[in-house]
Parts: sequence; C-alpha cells; structure tokens
Amino acid sequence: MLNALKSRRIPLLFAGLSVIFYSVFAYDLERWDFARLGLLYAALFFLAYKLIQVGRGNYWWLVGFGVAFRLVFMGGLPNLSQDFYRFLWDGRLLAQGLSPYLFTPESYMQLPSSFAAEIPQATELYKGMGSLNASHYSNYPPMNQLFFAIAAAISGSSIIGSVITLRLLLIVADLGILFIGQRLLKRLALDSYVIFWYFLNPFVIIELTGNLHFEGAMLFFLILFLYLLYRGLWQWAAAAMAVSISVKLIPLLFLPILFKWFQTGTSRTKGVMQLLLFYGIVLGAVLLSFLPFLSSEFISNFSATIGLWFQNFEFNASVYYIIRWIGFETVGWNIIGTAGKILPIIVFIVIILLTFLRKHSLIPQLCAGMLWAVSAYLLLATTVHPWYIATPLLLCLFTPYRFPIVWSVLVVVSYTAYGAEGFQEKLGWVAIEYVVVIGYAAWEVILQNKKRKRLQLSH
Repeated sequence: MLNALKSRRIPLLFAGLSVIFYSVFAYDLERWDFARLGLLYAALFFLAYKLIQVGRGNYWWLVGFGVAFRLVFMGGLPNLSQDFYRFLWDGRLLAQGLSPYLFTPESYMQLPSSFAAEIPQATELYKGMGSLNASHYSNYPPMNQLFFAIAAAISGSSIIGSVITLRLLLIVADLGILFIGQRLLKRLALDSYVIFWYFLNPFVIIELTGNLHFEGAMLFFLILFLYLLYRGLWQWAAAAMAVSISVKLIPLLFLPILFKWFQTGTSRTKGVMQLLLFYGIVLGAVLLSFLPFLSSEFISNFSATIGLWFQNFEFNASVYYIIRWIGFETVGWNIIGTAGKILPIIVFIVIILLTFLRKHSLIPQLCAGMLWAVSAYLLLATTVHPWYIATPLLLCLFTPYRFPIVWSVLVVVSYTAYGAEGFQEKLGWVAIEYVVVIGYAAWEVILQNKKRKRLQLSH
C-alpha cells in the first residue's frame, strides 16, 4: 500500500512542478530573457524525462498530464512568437471573402476605407505581427488558412478567443498523433511509450500549443498517412498525405522516398501503376485545395514569398553559415542569393540518393528515409525556426535514431538571438547546438551499422 501511494505521489509531484513552470512560460516570460527561459526549459525536460520513466503502466495518467500542460497556455497570448497575429489576420481576411495571398497587410492597411473590408482589430494585428511579416504575402497553404478562418468564424472579434480556438485545434491534433502513433508503434512491435517523447515533450507543448505553430496539424495527417499505408489503404493514405502538404509544404520532401514502397511485394507493372495513382491523388488533391485561390497573381506572390525563405532570411542555420563565412572571406559579401539557389538542389540530390540507395519496404525503414530527408533539408536550410524540429522528432520515434530528441532540447539556444536591445544571433550557441546534434546523430549511425554487422555475422 505504501509503495502504491508513493508511486502515485512522485508523478503527481513532477506534474505539479511542470504545471508551475509551464505557467511561467505562458504568462510571465519574454523571449529576450534567455537565462530564465533556458533554465525553465531544461527543468521541464528533466521533469518530462522523469514522468516518462516512472509513468510506464500509467498510460492515462500520462495522457492527462499532457493535456493539462497544454491547457495551462489556454488563457494567454503566445509570448515567444509574433506569427499568431498573422494567422489571425489571414483568417479574418478570408472570413471577409478576400484571398490572403493577394494583399500584404502593409498594402491592405493603406487602402482607402471605402475599398477595404473591415478587419476586426486590424491595427492591433498589424502592429503585433511586425513590419517584416506585414510586408510579405502569406505563405501558409490552403488547409492552414482553413484553420485560421475557423478561428475567425468562431471568434472573429476577439484576439484571445481566436487564440483559444487555434489552441484547441492543435490539442486535438496532438491527441490524434498520440493515439494513432501509439497504435502504429504497437502494430510494429515497437515500444509504444516512446510516443510520449512527442506528447510530453516540452518543446512540442511550448512551440506548438503555446506558440500556435501548425506543425502539429501537419504531423497529425502525416501519422495518419503512415498508419493507412501500413494497413494497405494506400488511396486513403494518399489523401491524408495531400492534406498534410496543404497544411505545411514540408511533406513534399517525402514523395520521392515512397518510390520503392510501391515496388515491394508486387509485380513491377502493378507497382508502377499504384505509384503513379498515388502521386496523382496526392498532387491532384493538393492542387484542388489551391484551386479557390488560383490566379496568375497568386502564383507570383506565393512563389516569391516561398523564395524568401531560401534567398533572403537567415536564422539558426548550420551548413549555410559556414558557406556564408566562406563567402565573406573570399568575395567579401553575403552570398545567400547564390547559396539559396544551390542548396535546395543539393537537398534534392540527397533525397534522390536516399530513395534509391536505401530499403523502404517497411514502415520503420520508410520513416528512417523520411527522417534523413527532412534532416538534410534542415541542415542545409538558411532558416531553421525551433518548431521545424517537430517533424524529425515524430519520425524518429519509429526508427532506432533519437538525435531529434536531443535537437528538441538544444534548439532552445536559438532564442539567445533575441535581446532586450534587439536581434543579434549568438553563433557560438548555434555552433554548440549543431555540433552536439550532428555528433550524436553520427554516433547513432555508427552504432546502428555495428548492430547490423553483428546480426549479419550471427546469421
């Protein structure tokens, strides 16, 4: 009886401390205060580790803790990211029957009142998103815009009401990831409790639920895609993949990786036909989601905005910063314009090599290929915001690799760039982040290669 009581008190203690620390994150923290932010973040990771460690056999307790931690953020506005102001702006513009892809907030605010539909709290949203965001066209795909429009429809006259709506949508998405992910792990005979490294991960709770980034919604449809593919329902899996792409474009990286999946266990001709039909469903459904917005002006604005992420913006990069340094040393200026055009080509080559040099006949193999594809993209990107790490984090749970968990711990150092006096990246912190993550990934690859060799010798 005493041991049973103790086994309950310890998780409750860890959960109680977590609620207190998450409350500080939600209501009493600025992103420039890195000393407090970093210490709280480290403490929350320690508590999450202990909860997962002692919580085995108490599945519903862990689920309840994860939901409770998310609900802590419900009454506050995101304080580590301004992006949510743009989400609400796009949603309210769409609710007025206007395309968010045809106006920048800056240009819209300059329209005469007789030509512009009234957007509730327009001035507050415009100021909140910042001048950089306000000067660009929207780059959020249609399904993501739908979520913003839902928030506008439910609570279009209240900023906090819209934020609560978006948070509820993301909590539902995370619950879907938890339940489908655990079910898939069980069917693959893998440890189903590793899914809590997503669901109880402070990085996920803070960056997705707290800061309202919609990687969570994208990943829900991605995990649904994997589950349906495992079940052999590849047509429905294609539809889920299409929705995932229409939330965030990042799953486009995974389409080539699926080539070998359809070449396994079936005739070559049948496999090719299934592959073509799969691609046809995915691309057709994605194009269909864009159809209501389609125009030459939309194509120009959307493609130009996407290009900015490769050729103009810089944040928390790794390989690119080395290339940038070489550029300064050799030609004397920032070569982002050139590097931003070449690096995506290198990523594409890496993905093609992954497609044809690796086996993808099983879900863990497929997830490993997808993991390396998105990791290559992030390591060669010019901009790596913290919430981008959510994709490799979820994928790694279905593989033997755990370096994205380490990355989710260390990515917090990117917030050292924000200071009370302005923005200035601390490249020493960025170097520590990537040296540790890449070093840990290399160690895991070497370890897995040794295991494979031992298995081959034993057979």
